[in-house]
Amino acid sequence: MTEDIKGDIARLEKQEELLRFTRCDAETAWKLGGILRDIAIERGAGIAIDISLRDRTLFHSVLDGTSTDNAEWIRRKRNTVLRLWHSSYLVGRRLALAHRGQEEAHNLPLSDFATHGGGFPILVDGLGCVGAVTVSGVPQRMDHAIVADGIARLLGVDLGDARLPA
Repeated sequence: MTEDIKGDIARLEKQEELLRFTRCDAETAWKLGGILRDIAIERGAGIAIDISLRDRTLFHSVLDGTSTDNAEWIRRKRNTVLRLWHSSYLVGRRLALAHRGQEEAHNLPLSDFATHGGGFPILVDGLGCVGAVTVSGVPQRMDHAIVADGIARLLGVDLGDARLPA
């Protein structure tokens, strides 16, 4: 179990190294949002999708099979990404390895933050984390994979051994 978590952490850290933007604007978000919808449809995943900068939403869409709960999960995952500048799944896996909770480790109340898969930082070269790409609707590992695969497709990056095993 510990080795699985350590392997996940290494892959997730590699993804954050590989999946960096040179810029992110409304056009970038529109293209990425379409890619994420396509991937979700291909995988039969009913998800909600949100692409936001720190101060505004650039793209938001839902597929059949979602509920109002997904908007709340998105808000909490996005808050985690924007606070810690890492994917919500990476934060959660690190906490699992350390056997610590998010409130204890990072002072992140459960009411406003979630360390489950599905939130990924928009990391722009020279600027750092300017926003978050967040999805919710399927198990957390699949939520994360949809986002990582979508960003990789947009950027033309091959995740290779950084891809999480199913």
